[in-house]
Amino acid sequence: MRRTRTDRYTRGVRAAGAAAVGVIALATLTAGCKVETVGAAEPTALPAKTSSPPTPSPSPDDAKPGGDRPSPSATPSRTPSARPSPQPSTLMSVGDRSKRVRELQARLRQIGHFDRSPTGYYGDATVASVQSFQGKRGLPRTGRTDTVTWERLLAMTRRPTAKELDPPAAPAAAKPDARCMKGRVLCISKNSRTLSWVIDGRVVSTMDVRFGSQYTPTREGVFSVYWKSRHHVSTLYDSPMPYAMFFSGGQAVHYSSDFAARGYNGASHGCVNVRDEGKIASLFAQVRNGDKVVVYW
Repeated sequence: MRRTRTDRYTRGVRAAGAAAVGVIALATLTAGCKVETVGAAEPTALPAKTSSPPTPSPSPDDAKPGGDRPSPSATPSRTPSARPSPQPSTLMSVGDRSKRVRELQARLRQIGHFDRSPTGYYGDATVASVQSFQGKRGLPRTGRTDTVTWERLLAMTRRPTAKELDPPAAPAAAKPDARCMKGRVLCISKNSRTLSWVIDGRVVSTMDVRFGSQYTPTREGVFSVYWKSRHHVSTLYDSPMPYAMFFSGGQAVHYSSDFAARGYNGASHGCVNVRDEGKIASLFAQVRNGDKVVVYW
């Protein structure tokens, strides 16, 4: 009986011990899981976040509804588009009258494109001279002096002297006829081929002229201006007669672009041709109807 109790006691102690060992083992296993979880998290923990620079928002041209990033086709091309070259601006053209025009004529004369004295007036002769210069340099033959033409001319010439800008009158005027010494007179000499504008015996200006051919001679004698026509065109020959001052029938003193271009190789139909447009423009502004005209040898 005592042995049986002892066996039971022994088995109870062993059972209690086994239970205690199981509890301890269970506690150990449970504690080990928690360590492994924490321990596994630490080696693989993500590094702390660093602040990155904000992504720039697209420009209004690039943005699309919904915040989509622009497709490559929507990205503006960086290749600069071809732009037309700016057209050269006009500095001087027909009808202008200035010191700059006089300088233009003097510079053209330096290189053989203007064969007369500078007048400061941009007429047909100046247009022809500028066209000649432009054609030699491969520029458009507009006859207008634009920025490109002017810069090219400046590079090829020097600053004109005072004598080049305003040379002495040529040819020398003949001594005025005695009939020209009183009043306001257009005194025209066939011998020297000059016209002098004389006021009370004082020669105000002189210009070279040409006359009619042997078949259509210019009349000689004393006349008076009876009609002025700034933009006259001949009804007989359909030819322009700018700055016309009529003194005898259909004969007049007027500007001639043909005289300006060909000189004395041609002749008029009886009129007194003037080839310096600037000078006759000034004369036309001064002469009045009734002023005397004397044509003589």
